[in-house]
Amino acid sequence: MANFLLAFFFFLLTHSLPSFARLRQYLIERLGRSVYMTGYSLLSLASLAWLFYAFATSDDVALWMDHPWQAWITILCAPIGIFLVICGLLSPNPASISFRSSGRVGAIASVTRHPVLWGFFLLFFGHVFPNGELAALILFGGFSAFSLMGIAIMERRGRRRLGARWNEMTSATSIIPFSAIFAGRAHLKVDGIMLLSLLATAVITGLLLFAFHEVLFGVDPLLLALYGV
Repeated sequence: MANFLLAFFFFLLTHSLPSFARLRQYLIERLGRSVYMTGYSLLSLASLAWLFYAFATSDDVALWMDHPWQAWITILCAPIGIFLVICGLLSPNPASISFRSSGRVGAIASVTRHPVLWGFFLLFFGHVFPNGELAALILFGGFSAFSLMGIAIMERRGRRRLGARWNEMTSATSIIPFSAIFAGRAHLKVDGIMLLSLLATAVITGLLLFAFHEVLFGVDPLLLALYGV
């Protein structure tokens, strides 16, 4: 457990580095952007590998019994999370995490301006319930909290970086999913990226449910949901 806790805090530390703007800029100026990005990517991958190895080899401390209904929470939350992550990464969105920071803001922003972070939250939070061990609670619960913290960080960074454009964008979007739509400040939109993301989500979900999840993680989610095994 000590190795797992150390790996977990190291992971959080390394992935908090980009939020320290002055430190990040100092490293970029000293090392160059390409060296910084390469080094940070390698460090992130190493910390992730250490974390999952420490999690897999940590001592199990049971906190609650597993029941089939708990697995259904994951089965419901995970596809929504996968969709939000894929769609958010592919959609132009200068206010949050995206592979495309320029261009017309994607339709997913009408739902929330932080789809990727909400997607990660749903993925991790949904995995808390069927994993009743202490290490799993720390891992998935910690990742869930880290995702929500990321929203606050992106809000502060976006407000500073976008200036007047930030007010223009936030007037038609919301942090909480669907809040802007319910408040009448936005209308639900659909674009090609959303449709492509739905297709990709259906394929990935099917592969995980019927084969890959058991191969990768040793657990069949359908058997767990139907029979509790």
